[in-house]
Amino acid sequence: MAHTVFCVKLGREAEGLDEPPFDSELGQKIYKNVSKEAWGQWQDYMKMLLNEYRLQPWKKDHQDFIVQQMEQYFFGPGAQLPKEYVPPTEQK
Repeated sequence: MAHTVFCVKLGREAEGLDEPPFDSELGQKIYKNVSKEAWGQWQDYMKMLLNEYRLQPWKKDHQDFIVQQMEQYFFGPGAQLPKEYVPPTEQK
């Protein structure tokens, strides 16, 4: 039987993650409150952050920034887009 959660991001019941994404208190909080769908949305958002800010995930200060943004994205007022961000346009 699938693990279900009331997703803090989507505001509804949805299928939860298969396991906590991290072995930490934050990982448990995400596991209990974030759906697979919202986690996928976060991963796309995180890729944009990595690219826009030219983050290097192996650097501790960059990891800390990502964790801070993740907490805001799911449990805070929401993460803000970088000032210079221009969304991609669809080509026809």
